[in-house]
Amino acid sequence: MKKKLLSLSAVVIFAIGMSAQTVKEQVKKDAKAVGTAVEKGAKATGEGVKDGAEWVGDKTKKGTKATKKGVKKGAKWTGKTVKKGANATEEGVKDGAKWTEKTAKKGANAVSETYKDVKDDIKKKD
Repeated sequence: MKKKLLSLSAVVIFAIGMSAQTVKEQVKKDAKAVGTAVEKGAKATGEGVKDGAEWVGDKTKKGTKATKKGVKKGAKWTGKTVKKGANATEEGVKDGAKWTEKTAKKGANAVSETYKDVKDDIKKKD
């Protein structure tokens, strides 16, 4: 019985050893597959980052050019508008001066007439 038990134990130990060897080999294969996948992923990520950086650079250049053109157009528009405003202001000042002169003359005439009327009223009362 001891012989059978020892034989059976040997077979079980051998089977466990074989199983452990198979598991060990499978782990090696899986580790290698994972390593390969990680390398491919890292390479793809690197390429994606590079492509993304190039895209951002291109968009930045285009944005810079568009901004420059917009600023230039804005400056021209502002210059034209300022000239128009200056001309309108100059005309307004001229018109205002004419109106003020006319109104001042009317006011002076009214004061003069009122003064004469008051002077005549004073003479009548005396």
